[in-house]
Amino acid sequence: MNSNDTVRVGVDIGGTFTDIVTVRDGRIEVTKTPSTPDAPENGVMDGLEKACEREGWEFDSVSFLGHGTTVATNAVLEQTWAETALVTTAGFRDVLEIGRQARPDIYDFQAEKPTPFVPRDRRFEVTERLDERGQVLTALDEESVQAIAERLTASEVESIAVALLFSFENAAHEKRVRELLQETGLDLTYSLSSDVLPEIREYERTLVTAMNAALKPVMARYIGNLEAETATAGIDTELTIMQSNGGIIAADTARERAVRTLLSGPAAGVQGATAIAERCGFSDVITMDMGGTSCDVSLVEGGDPLVSTDVEIGEYPIGVPMIDVHTIGSGGGSIAWIDPGGALRVGPRSAGADPGPICYGRGGTEPTVTDAQLLLGRLNPSEFLSGELDAETEDVRRMTEQKLADSLGQTIEETAQGIVDVANANMQRALRVVSVERGHDPREFGLVAFGGAGPLHACEIACELEIPQVIIPRTAGVLSALGLLVSDVLYDYSTSRVRPLADVTPTELEQIFEDFEERGHDRLSEEGRLADEKRFERTLDLRYAGQSFELSVPAGNELDEASLDAVRETFHAHHEQRYGHAYPEEPIELVTVRLRARGLVTQPDLTAGGSDDSLVDACKEIRKVIYDGNAHETRIYDRTKLPIEADVSGPAILEGSESTVVIPPNQRARVDGYGNVLVEVFPDD
Repeated sequence: MNSNDTVRVGVDIGGTFTDIVTVRDGRIEVTKTPSTPDAPENGVMDGLEKACEREGWEFDSVSFLGHGTTVATNAVLEQTWAETALVTTAGFRDVLEIGRQARPDIYDFQAEKPTPFVPRDRRFEVTERLDERGQVLTALDEESVQAIAERLTASEVESIAVALLFSFENAAHEKRVRELLQETGLDLTYSLSSDVLPEIREYERTLVTAMNAALKPVMARYIGNLEAETATAGIDTELTIMQSNGGIIAADTARERAVRTLLSGPAAGVQGATAIAERCGFSDVITMDMGGTSCDVSLVEGGDPLVSTDVEIGEYPIGVPMIDVHTIGSGGGSIAWIDPGGALRVGPRSAGADPGPICYGRGGTEPTVTDAQLLLGRLNPSEFLSGELDAETEDVRRMTEQKLADSLGQTIEETAQGIVDVANANMQRALRVVSVERGHDPREFGLVAFGGAGPLHACEIACELEIPQVIIPRTAGVLSALGLLVSDVLYDYSTSRVRPLADVTPTELEQIFEDFEERGHDRLSEEGRLADEKRFERTLDLRYAGQSFELSVPAGNELDEASLDAVRETFHAHHEQRYGHAYPEEPIELVTVRLRARGLVTQPDLTAGGSDDSLVDACKEIRKVIYDGNAHETRIYDRTKLPIEADVSGPAILEGSESTVVIPPNQRARVDGYGNVLVEVFPDD
């Protein structure tokens, strides 16, 4: 088969829709289909079959299949993980329950800690002990492991987590525990903390290891079902999965490292936004992905998404590298309601995909943000989901009046404006969390808005935060799926070595980095990456002696005394930016050594073909649209017909197949060579 005939496919599952993006012969095609939460693989196959039929390609022509999934996230939030056991050092059985001293609300005496991934009756202790440098203080008592095996044999446990004290310095005891359990015939899945998260902090390391163990059977079942479905359909390429750090991994690795897929979908969106921003000439942007259920925001600085090991999913702190995404329950399907004090609230409860907003005509009865946008005239009631749904406008008006407007003493339109304003305020706070609260001025960034609902709200939000420009990608409604096609293969390696940095020699660090690079080389070679497609990025986690948390600082490709001094200076500068102060005279402590192995992928051509239509031809109609409570005559454009370099003055609405762009009065937009819409929030004239 000619390589030009092959199809690269990205699939992202959202709370409301499953998105499919295909790239073939330089052409980008998009497909949306309702998600199927009870069996996500069904929604994937529905979307693939629809895309195949619409675009005229065959399943056997698929050369790449990338997937962003919420299966692991949903299992954590809904507590539907597998039955799991934990083996730990004697005296540390209750680490999962004790957690940290921090309380979710210091004044709430009824606050409860999150449910442990492993109940107490399935947490077991073994006699052994290492010191903080990995030296054996007490040898492993193998009889205590045998006793655990006898108790597990009659249980319904599917997976076992092993997290022993200081195993990140010496993994021998953990490996031996696994060997002994396997020798007794316990044919289960195993997760060792020395493999999953070989880093300090006993609670976080034990939690992530237990979480990985609990999610492995869940992910294995889902990936197995999806692979079986795609194979039956005739897709013979290997399935790849987006992980939380913004990189692609093989499906087999995702099975073993299930915890690394927790932010799979949001990470793909940030990667897609970063790629689009780079093509538009922006290296510093805030990304805003507003879908049907939630809004995910993140910050990209210098062309790289910010990666953190201090991200929470639900109430659980996850210590693995993740793109730093802040999520709030504000989406197109977020339900508007009146609190006991009589104030209008929006979210976090969502109408989801089924029944969805009232205007979908699927039985929804509670007004949502999407319903409010329809009432304000910003959505075309006859072209929902590419014309597949006809909005039930009268039902929206009637239920909004009955459930909200009458109680608020407002007109229907005033209520709709209030819903949008509240939703916008929620998202403004989220953008401040990832920018202002972390030492960044949003006025120095662009805003990349995507998701099915993001382009509806972005320009108004940017105006409030004084963000000068908004970038609306051509494939805004399915950008997470496109992100799968522009993301590199990534593998992260780490180990904690808690020592004064002054006591660590460049040679010692080089040995650790070289070991990681060898492992990364081998892994990338297994996936077919050539030498010139491999990159290795070194970082050190550092802190001032006595601090509790650290900052990641880039390290040179070859460390010597001079480059180590440069690392120190960089740490002081990062500390100054993040916290507003630095202490150059204070001793620095090394905490964790990290290496990222990157396999470069060929970037698809995203250049837009352009339209032969004029701006006048692209204008479909003029209708009244409400902004800030006032009605304005607004030009409605077919976005697909806008010519390259078209200049559009607000108020205007650009209707696309999977998203709608709202350009308020006094703003101006331009279509670039990639088909993206660049909005000047504060035009010069």
